Amino acid sequence: MSFDASQMTYLVPIAAFGAVAAIAWLVLDAFSRRSSRAEERLDEFRDPLLRKQREAQANKPSSKAAVAELLSKATPALAKPLQPKSEEELDRLRLRLTQAGFRSESAPTFFLSLKFAFLVVGFFVSGGTVALLQRMAGGSVFEMSALMKIAFVSLLAFFIPELLLKLLSSRRKKAIFLGLPDALDLLVVCVEAGLGLDQAMRRVSEEMKRSYPVIAEEFGLCNLQLQMGKSRKEVLEALGQRTGVEDLRSLASILIQADKFGSSIAQALRVQSDSMRTRRQQIAEEKAAKTAVKLIFPLVIFIFPAIFVVLVGPAAITMVREMFPAMQGGG
Repeated sequence: MSFDASQMTYLVPIAAFGAVAAIAWLVLDAFSRRSSRAEERLDEFRDPLLRKQREAQANKPSSKAAVAELLSKATPALAKPLQPKSEEELDRLRLRLTQAGFRSESAPTFFLSLKFAFLVVGFFVSGGTVALLQRMAGGSVFEMSALMKIAFVSLLAFFIPELLLKLLSSRRKKAIFLGLPDALDLLVVCVEAGLGLDQAMRRVSEEMKRSYPVIAEEFGLCNLQLQMGKSRKEVLEALGQRTGVEDLRSLASILIQADKFGSSIAQALRVQSDSMRTRRQQIAEEKAAKTAVKLIFPLVIFIFPAIFVVLVGPAAITMVREMFPAMQGGG
């Protein structure tokens, strides 16, 4: 049985609709199965045996745990072809993953295995699609143009995890940059109230969990490292390095200098907070100044033609109706 081009034009939208409908059904089914803890407790009070059944099900190994165990076993094998050749490359990869929020020891291996998996999936998907299209067109999949398309799609899929990692890292840096002035103000209040820097950072991490969870997580990690016996200099330098935010690096250097020379930490924090707010205001003013230039393109492409048609259209219609008959009569 052979498919022609007209049949494929109908099959592709039907297949896309079926895939989207299946995904939507799975999502709705997953959300509909969720019940609140209060409802579960009421059901347990009605039926005492239900609680024992749920505890027995919870103790059984779930499918998610089995999938996680399978992935943990398959990850090193997939990541082996892409392992860094030197320790410096591995350290750079760990730093990039840390700046995106992934601090696990297995994060580099999982990231490299994900890149390899995307490469394989992209190769098979692009190869199957190109082979189908070439067969419909009467060509061969081993033509140079077809092989170039397969290689391009495979490389594009290979770099998708890199793009996602860069996006997550930039989003995290932006969240730190926007919340750092408020965190510094709270640090100033805590230090001026009589708390030490360590206790102040712990207080900030507790108070900012909801408003700025990224900064709260970083300060909480700093406090944990201080409790483990690391020096304040090492902890502050690691804070600026693992976040990748220049303002945190400058803050770390200022706090190190203030601790070294015995100057006022509260005054240093206040100056740094004021400078960061000034910089954030300057960035907002710069973006506002660029808005007029960025609006030129949508105005010229989308808005001005519509305005031109609305304003000139009636006059042009009147001229056509009045002048053309007069010109023909005069001729």
